Amino acid sequence: MANFGWTRVSKPSEDAAFDFGGLTDPSAFLAALDRAVPRYLDLVDNRALVYPACKRKPEDVHGDISGIWEHTRLEALRYLPMVPRQDTALLIDPARQAEMIDAFLRQRPHENTIIDFTGTAIEDYGIAIYAALNWLNHCGAIADADPQKFSGTLRSFRKVTVIARQWWALDGAAERCRQMLQAHERPPLVFFLLWAECTNLAREIAIAVAPAGDTARLQSARDPEDLAP
Repeated sequence: MANFGWTRVSKPSEDAAFDFGGLTDPSAFLAALDRAVPRYLDLVDNRALVYPACKRKPEDVHGDISGIWEHTRLEALRYLPMVPRQDTALLIDPARQAEMIDAFLRQRPHENTIIDFTGTAIEDYGIAIYAALNWLNHCGAIADADPQKFSGTLRSFRKVTVIARQWWALDGAAERCRQMLQAHERPPLVFFLLWAECTNLAREIAIAVAPAGDTARLQSARDPEDLAP
């Protein structure tokens, strides 16, 4: 199960197209994701990268453990920019978190990675979130990852959102959110909840395909950038 990722992060990277580790502002995260997804899919379409990333070998381009982790996470998160009528406030605006979480919890989970959208953003973000988690389940099966880490993925994430909903119901939650963002911490915005879950599950996939000598490094890392030499 993902935690809320309430951790301090380092200074911004010079290239945010594929490196999200230094970003702190949720709007900047979404903007970077909007740039990264089409670039990544273009590389895949041109067969410059083995896809999905969990099938890469060490000799492949970005076949290192950091690349597999980073790109597996990106493959899952790609569904968010695909939503046709974007209303990103639902993902990152404190005033709309209760609305988004309530709608998500009312929504029936699905098990698809190929999806159709409805044209209503609040429903489509829910569809995209489930698709992201389903993609990670799919890659976990390909990589033969630890099944316990992927048991009840959708149910576990729903539990995370229930806890987040309780957090947003507390008096002063919006102000606390503002303070956390100023301190370069990550409050339980829906986007950050999904980011944390995708980061954790993508790491488990990278662990499953990593050489034995790299497992300890992966287990102790919080983000692919932590593996930089």
